[in-house]
Amino acid sequence: MSMEQLFLLTMPGVAYIDPSAVTYVIQAVAGVVIALGAALTIFRHKIFAFFKGKKKTEEAEEAIEFKKVEEE
Repeated sequence: MSMEQLFLLTMPGVAYIDPSAVTYVIQAVAGVVIALGAALTIFRHKIFAFFKGKKKTEEAEEAIEFKKVEEE
């Protein structure tokens, strides 16, 4: 069979997309978008920290403030 014969013998497909299938696709796309957003945020923080020249220990010291406790 040639390609022309295959195209002439094919019948059009009739399909129904169930609303639950569309919901599944929307959930999958939303999950991918959220995961990419989280990954980009993490890498953005790492890139900014690299260009600021701060190391993790300096960032941790700045983030945690210790209060001095006086003994009585």
